[in-house]
Amino acid sequence: MKAVKQLRESKKGELDKKLSELRLELLKEHGNVKMGRPVKNPGKIKQIRRSIARILTVKQERKKEGMK
Repeated sequence: MKAVKQLRESKKGELDKKLSELRLELLKEHGNVKMGRPVKNPGKIKQIRRSIARILTVKQERKKEGMK
C-alpha cells in the first residue's frame, strides 16, 4: 500500500477507485475464509482493512478542509 503522503497527493477519483478495489479484495478474502480454503497470507485481511482506513481518513481530512 502507498504511504499516507502519496495518498494525500493522489486525486479523489484515484482514491475512490483504490477504495472500491480494496473493498472487493477484502470481500473475496472473507469469502475464502468462510468457505474454509487455506489461507496463504494470514495478515492480508488486516493489511487490507488498514489500507481502507487510511484512504477513508484522507478522504475525511479533505472533506473537513473543504468546510473551512
